[in-house]
Amino acid sequence: MTRHARNCTAGAVYTYHEKKKDNKAGGYGTIQNRIGKDSVKDFDCCCLTLQPCRNPVVTPDGYLYDKEAVLEYIIHQKTVIAKRMKEYEKQQKKETEEMAELARAEEESRAKKFMEMENSIMTKSSASTSSDTASTSSLSNISNGREKILPSFWIAALTPAAEKVTIKKPEKSVLCPMSGKPLKVKDFIPVIFTEVKDPSEKKALIARKVRYMCAVTHDVLGNSVPSAVLRTSGNVVTMECVEKLIKKDMIDPTNGEKLTDADIIPLQRGGTGYASTNVKLDAKLKKPVMMA
Repeated sequence: MTRHARNCTAGAVYTYHEKKKDNKAGGYGTIQNRIGKDSVKDFDCCCLTLQPCRNPVVTPDGYLYDKEAVLEYIIHQKTVIAKRMKEYEKQQKKETEEMAELARAEEESRAKKFMEMENSIMTKSSASTSSDTASTSSLSNISNGREKILPSFWIAALTPAAEKVTIKKPEKSVLCPMSGKPLKVKDFIPVIFTEVKDPSEKKALIARKVRYMCAVTHDVLGNSVPSAVLRTSGNVVTMECVEKLIKKDMIDPTNGEKLTDADIIPLQRGGTGYASTNVKLDAKLKKPVMMA
């Protein structure tokens, strides 16, 4: 080992490794961490409550909801939208009144200018007699309409106001919290999970690690198993079953009805802790940055 290597901590350069270590110890900068399996919802849990669904329904985009929770969410969002719409209409009415007031004030200023022009056409004698009164009136800071220009902090009408906050027109339709698309009750599809029947299992359904299986192949379902919902029956099957069995004749094996590509809805599942799943597993927390 060279002498320089022994004294590397005495360098004048603040290295990236040292800065990163100090940021982590002091709580500065953006902290990035990988989410584990325990922080990701299961495939059969509601996207709102993050709990196993008692009455599951799925959207055309494949997001699973508990029917009671999603109906409560829709009712709440409609109330919020109605409240925002009232605020928006109130703002529009106020803007209309302000525009009318500005037009009225402009009309008054035109009339005032016309009267001043008419009064300026006078004889020299009348102008000389009125010069004294004009000089005294010009000393006041509220004459000639200047009371509307000069702000005042002790008169409520003349107190300077902050800038207006413009309210945008709210969306009339309720949006899905996951996909951002309109959420409609008529588009919900009831989902039927096939329960795994194990006589030796004495735990409740919610407490089990293995709860459901494919309705056709009886393969165990989980976050690591891609699955789909059949619109015609509502049964959940694995994507392997869809590719190898169902797409050959496009018939629902549970009830014999014909299927189309739109009737096969891939179920959006959670993560497993591995990068190969369909979700983002990186979490970032932004904090104040420590400059070098």
